[in-house]
Amino acid sequence: MLLAKLARSNGLFVAAGLCEIGGGYLVWQWWRNGASWGLAVIGALVLFLYGIIPTYQDDHFGRVYAAYGGWFVVLSILWGWGIDRIAPDRFDLIGGAICLAGVAVIMYWPR
Repeated sequence: MLLAKLARSNGLFVAAGLCEIGGGYLVWQWWRNGASWGLAVIGALVLFLYGIIPTYQDDHFGRVYAAYGGWFVVLSILWGWGIDRIAPDRFDLIGGAICLAGVAVIMYWPR
């Protein structure tokens, strides 16, 4: 039960992060790199989904968005590595691990 709850919660964080970063990336491509309006529209729709996904978390808005920040950092590092081919260095990895530790404390530490 607890593992399923953790998996669901973290899956929602990852889905939200991919929508925020992916949608922002598509808008970036349109605005900064001259890509088509179609990418901008798709990016806007994906960003809208980013706004919906966190509402499925079991906790309140402030806590969810505070914890999401840690996932955003880690997913941004991974996006840069996978899409932009910028490999993370040891400081990126240490910082990402610290962020995920923060997620664990904010969201899952017993109260």
